[in-house]
Order: sequence, then structure tokens, then C-alpha cells
Amino acid sequence: MTPSWLDEFPARIEALDRAHLRRQRRVITPAGGARLNVNGHSLLAFCSNDYLGLAQHPQLVQAACEAAQIYGIGSGASPMVSGHSAANAALEHELAAFVGLPQALYFYAGFATNASIIPALVGAGDAVFSDALNHACLIDGARLSRAQIHRYAHADLDALGRELAQSTAARKLVMTDAVFSMDGDSADIPGLLALCERYDALLLLDDAHGFGVLGPQGRGSLAAAGLHGPRASRRVLYMATLGKAAGVAGAFVAGDAALVEWLLQKTRSYTFATAAPALLASALRASLRLIEQDDWRRAHLQRLIARLRSGLAAGLQGSHWRLSDSATAIQPLQIGRNDEALAVMEGLRLRGIWVPAIRPPTVPEGTARLRIALSAAHSEADIDLLVDALSALARSPFNPDNLSTSLGNAPCPAS
Repeated sequence: MTPSWLDEFPARIEALDRAHLRRQRRVITPAGGARLNVNGHSLLAFCSNDYLGLAQHPQLVQAACEAAQIYGIGSGASPMVSGHSAANAALEHELAAFVGLPQALYFYAGFATNASIIPALVGAGDAVFSDALNHACLIDGARLSRAQIHRYAHADLDALGRELAQSTAARKLVMTDAVFSMDGDSADIPGLLALCERYDALLLLDDAHGFGVLGPQGRGSLAAAGLHGPRASRRVLYMATLGKAAGVAGAFVAGDAALVEWLLQKTRSYTFATAAPALLASALRASLRLIEQDDWRRAHLQRLIARLRSGLAAGLQGSHWRLSDSATAIQPLQIGRNDEALAVMEGLRLRGIWVPAIRPPTVPEGTARLRIALSAAHSEADIDLLVDALSALARSPFNPDNLSTSLGNAPCPAS
């Protein structure tokens, strides 16, 4: 029998195992607050992007149920056919008003949004300028566009300025995460906008992890930077996901009316995908009201961030582990080696705590980490439990020979 390349996959999966890079899914059900039942075990979870604790909120559940009675479950078609419900239309108007931009367009999924709007904006002969630590959806969108890609060093505005100055492309698109998902740091939005104004570029701002959390009433990173009005609406295309702080699903883009209309006409993941169901749009409208009204959620989250950082500053003294410099709900604890990061994750699991280990290619080689995600659903006691557990693990010697045995018995497999 002639060998086939299809026979390579078992060996390739084994190679992932040897490098401690194989990922596993978990089966979860919510268990109240910040707890999840994970593969049948109750764990205190620090892994969710539900930053405001809204995903289980009764007002969102009620709004979805009431909409299901009116619209049913599915939308039935693309938004360009019959999928654009009255609920979806109302949500777009409310999203635009919430972020202070002229028009918004609601998508069914965040990754598909960025992967498709970039090719709608630029193409062959144009230029894209991408921060080195941008999310995969931005990277994939740039590749699909066939524009020339300039990858500048993370947060290095001097390097970006040099790249922009040297470019002869007629259309220039600068794209960046507003809050970087694996490091928790924030982009210099005023500095980026100034460069875009100087070199006639459009700024695509992915605020997946800032929307709902940052800025007055949670209006996002653009509002937190004090940018609004004509200046922002002309040069900024604002994108945010709605499955994180908003607690539901989907994403939206907002900006100048002509620009958003162009995206409506030319974005393939909008034109050729079934629209998000109206029940999700209705839940999101309820979520927007809570985001705007419940300042206490953001205040509580900030207290938790300060408590975690203070506790780990003391508890990790003498350890080579390093807590990244982040003021956001994303608090990455850099461990270094893949196997050690997995072992720490397993040590936490044995103490009833779930914090995911993040490894390459999601992060650079040698920077495997625990990605601690905080939520308004956490209590101060929850933070203290995590700090105590990590402090104890930091004092324990790491033995890689014990890793495969401990993980083999784990009801919550390593990711």
C-alpha cells in the first residue's frame, strides 16, 4: 500500500504530546458565582473572559427568553436577506450611541469579524501595519487581504512611525489590540491615532478586552483615552467582541457611516453567514443597560486586581515566576517552561482552582504562563485562595518527571 500523508497525523499528535503542546477541551456547567463544574468537579475558575459577571445575569436570560417567544431561535438567513431582525437593528443603533460613533454593524462572531473586515478594507498594493502581539484574527485578516504586511515591535510607536514614513502605499491600515489578550497591557491609542493622522492611515482598534470594562460607564478603550467626536470617527474603526464583558456572543464594528456601509457591502463573513439570532441581540441590549448602570462592577473588579497584585508581590518573592505589568482584568503569571506551567496549573487544580496554562504558539517560546482572568463575579476571598495556592506552589520544587503521572489522573486535563 502506498504511504499517504494522511498517515502522519498520529505521529504529529505524539509530537505535540512530547512538547507539552497538546490541548484538551473540558465539559463545564456553571455552578454559581465564579465556580464551574468541570468534568464533574467543582472548581473556582479564573479562566473566563466574563469580566463583569454578566453571562448568567437573570435580566439577560429573561431578555433572551422573551425574544425567543417573538422571533424563535434561529435567524434563518443572512442579514442581507431576512436575518436582520428588529432586535438586531435596534442593537446596532444602541452600540453606536454607546461608543459615541456614527454607525455600528453587528456580526455573529468576533474572529470572523476581524478576519473578514481587513480584506474588505485593503488588498494587493496596500499596506497593513500590525503590532507583533496582535490577536490571531487580526493576523489572519491581514494575510487574507494580500496587502503588504509590516509587523512592528510590540507597542513601539517609533518603529511604527518609521514603517509608515517609508511606505508608498496609497492605503495604509494600522491595526492593534486595545488590550492585549495574553499580556494584559494596553495600546497607546492617542499615539497611534496621531501617527495615523500624520501618515493618512486608518486605525483598526480591536477592543475585545476593554469594551465594558474600561472608560466611563464601560464605553471602552477609545473613551478611556478621551477620544471621541469627528476626530475619532474619521480615523478609527472600532471593533469589540460581545462574548466577554458583555456576557453574550458576537461582535461589532463602529465608525464613520460611509466606512461602516462599505463593510456592510463588502465583508464576506457578514454577507454570506447566517445572522446572529434575535434572542442574542435582545440579551445584548439588556447587557448594555447593565454595563452603563453598574459602575460597582468595574469598581469591584479594580479592587480585586489590586488585591491580587499586592498578594502575589509578597507571595512570589524569591521565585522566578513573574507577574506581568497589567492594570486590566488579565493578569498573566509568566512561568517560562511549558511543562512547568502545566504542572502549576495541575497543582492549582488539585487545590480546587482552575487557571489555564498558555503555551506557544499562543505566546512566544519560553514564555509559557498562567493567564489569570478576574471577574466581578469573584470575591476577595476567592482572590486570597488563589494567592495562597500560588504562593505555596512557588515554594515547591518542580519535578518534570512527575508531570505526566499527575496529569494522567486529572479529571480536568491540561490545555
